[in-house]
Amino acid sequence: MQHAPMKIKLSTLLILVITLLAVSSQSMAQSTIREDLLQKPWKAQWITGPGRPINRFTAASDLSLKDYGVYKFRKTIELASKPASFVVHVSGDNRYKLFVNGKQVAQGPARGDLYFWNFETLDLAPYLQAGRNTVAAVVWNDGRLKPEAQISFLTAFILQGDSPAEEILNTNDSWKTSKDESYQPLAVRVPGYYVAGPAELLDMSKHLKGWEKTDYDESKWVSARQIGPGVTKDAAVNSTGWMLVPSPLPAMEMTTQRLATTRKASGVTVPAGFPATATKVTIPANTTATLLLDQGFLTNAYPTLQFSGGQGAGLSIGYSEGLYIRKNENVNGPRVPSLPKGNRNEVDGKIFIGKADSLLSDGTANQVYTPLWWRTYRYVQVVVSTKADPLVIDDIYGTFTGYPFTVNAQLKSQNPELGKMLDIGWRTARLCAFETYMDCPYYEQLQYIGDARIQGLVSLFYAGDDRLLRYGLTLMDHSRLAEGITLSRYPTDLHQQIPTFSLWWVAMLHDYYRYRPDSLFIKDKLPGARQVLSFFERYQQADGSLKNVPYWIFTDWTQGKGWDFGMAPVGQHGESAVLDMQLLWTYQLAAELENNIGLKELGRQYTSRAEQLKKTILRKYWNSGRNLFADTETKDTYSQHANSLAILSGVTQASQATAIAKTMLADTSLAPASIYFKFYLHQALTKAGLGDDYLTWLDKWRENMASGLTTWAETSNVNTSRSDCHAWGSSPNLEFFRTVLGIDSDAPGFAKVKITPHLGSIDAISGEMPHPNGKVSVAYKVEKGALKADITLPPKTTGSFVWKGKTAVLNAGKNTLTM
Repeated sequence: MQHAPMKIKLSTLLILVITLLAVSSQSMAQSTIREDLLQKPWKAQWITGPGRPINRFTAASDLSLKDYGVYKFRKTIELASKPASFVVHVSGDNRYKLFVNGKQVAQGPARGDLYFWNFETLDLAPYLQAGRNTVAAVVWNDGRLKPEAQISFLTAFILQGDSPAEEILNTNDSWKTSKDESYQPLAVRVPGYYVAGPAELLDMSKHLKGWEKTDYDESKWVSARQIGPGVTKDAAVNSTGWMLVPSPLPAMEMTTQRLATTRKASGVTVPAGFPATATKVTIPANTTATLLLDQGFLTNAYPTLQFSGGQGAGLSIGYSEGLYIRKNENVNGPRVPSLPKGNRNEVDGKIFIGKADSLLSDGTANQVYTPLWWRTYRYVQVVVSTKADPLVIDDIYGTFTGYPFTVNAQLKSQNPELGKMLDIGWRTARLCAFETYMDCPYYEQLQYIGDARIQGLVSLFYAGDDRLLRYGLTLMDHSRLAEGITLSRYPTDLHQQIPTFSLWWVAMLHDYYRYRPDSLFIKDKLPGARQVLSFFERYQQADGSLKNVPYWIFTDWTQGKGWDFGMAPVGQHGESAVLDMQLLWTYQLAAELENNIGLKELGRQYTSRAEQLKKTILRKYWNSGRNLFADTETKDTYSQHANSLAILSGVTQASQATAIAKTMLADTSLAPASIYFKFYLHQALTKAGLGDDYLTWLDKWRENMASGLTTWAETSNVNTSRSDCHAWGSSPNLEFFRTVLGIDSDAPGFAKVKITPHLGSIDAISGEMPHPNGKVSVAYKVEKGALKADITLPPKTTGSFVWKGKTAVLNAGKNTLTM
């Protein structure tokens, strides 16, 4: 992982301290909610910006409240003394940032939907003082260009005091407001599918400066318009719009992060130290200067540009994961073509394409720009075109943001490659985790079930934090269609159905059941799992196999005969081995859940259906001549996917599984698993007895590293991958612990631990990972074929250790074994 240099400027340190204070105040107060606020309508009103009078009945039809706009709100109060506590509850639509006396203290709300609209709870006391205090908020709506993951009702803001003393800040028409006319949205032109929100054009001459501070002159501002009272989920009677619920998440991390180097510059001489330290760069009058800056690794951050002078100058700040190789392609047409990227460390002979914000300088000193929403970048390209007045870049830096995961696992090995893979994988996982899991931070920022299953397991094994996983499972449950399946991704304003992802959602429930001691949470989700399986039952034939399942039956981004846009081959009668095997596996997982915490009769039904389907799969798809399962009944296409699922669902016996696994590795005619589906391939190979070879299966990850990536690419075609950051490729952060070190759950809730190392050629390795009761730590040393293992289990935890067919009992505390 990247570490900041030890020498930190005082200004940077102060920014960091302030940021961390803001984060801690929001997270500490999250559980402090007055009970009646959850049962009755709030006294606080949803408010919005300037305009004609409205109310809760007319607001919904006011189209201007759905348009793009940036609005500022503020209220000044007098306090006789500095309070010890001052708890408030805050939300907004689309987004808000909250300030107290000029300092940002919170942002949100955590993404959800209108039926479960989150509010954040925080304590403002650390920022308040005796005398005058100003609480202010910026609220924006990205309108028709809003991110696909952003559900919205109307542009609005609400703040409710927790007790009568704090209700002095309740939002109503005592708050003042102004529309910030300096902002305009800019469309984003990048290769491939992009739905992560607009860029910004900001005219500094129109920008409201200092609006969040106590001494700001608000005389030209008007009273905010009231829409109607805040209504919580439990108090929603004959109401429309937002049904408020407490956010289940902590505040996102905010940490100052400096850019590392200048890779290219034209039109200006760049002084030493820039941009790693705050160093002024002067762009002369009547000059166009271009600076290509390199973070050194991919990040999600709020970039901040500080500059002075340059009356009428235009500035552009572009953000890219990597530069592109262009030959003769037209990149200025209506659609940007897909281009190769080559080695991500290389910039010579390449072009910059990326989301870009634009600014117009007003010529004053100490202008500051930070976009409303964070950006994803390794490379930042700053272009400045001055007129008669030179412009000085005073500083440029970023503020990293993301879900506040903490690493609670470690691996020590003599092989530095393993540590590098863990660092890259964890960075990938972190950049794909904000208020939800995200498939990728740059292009979509959407929570897909297929990705989230792997992300959730990485969170458990590497951080031991289940909050984002719980929220993801809950959101997907909320997305359910009347037909029974979930949406493929949620939250989203554009519905997409991938029935196979609904099956993975059931598998995610089983994952949580295995690794977290919280069966009540899963029991609450079982009705949803039943509906998913009920959907598939409608498309099962008499023999249990599926036929003509609707929607996008996505399995994997792979190339192979019969594969179409991620969908596995389908036979002439609408059958698919891959789909049948995934359904079989899901029946098995669902049966275990029902038998243990649900309806036992339903568990028996699922088991019966699974047994029938297993026989059908063997009859329809097994080809004894090739020692493989085919993709369809015609047996003319084969894949690693079908055969991996056959092993994982137990269609094959152990000896046969080993033979299939070896064939999967040797037969290059099979459609190969991508970096995503290798998660399942590797589990199958390990189950088939080949786990000692795990480290030899990671060549795709090695290719990523050799290509200069600092996160894992979306697809196996590393050179042309649209996204350079997809956490569905972070499975090594799980399998280094589950497969190599061999640490796994052997009972619901991780109540028992089963440790089965797969060391291959490793002769010494150690590590530890989080467990609900503490940590599991292991240290292995192999000498002359004998293994010495030191294993420590947390309190109240027992288990077993398996090595070369021998099993030993493990007790809580330290265990030393020689086998």
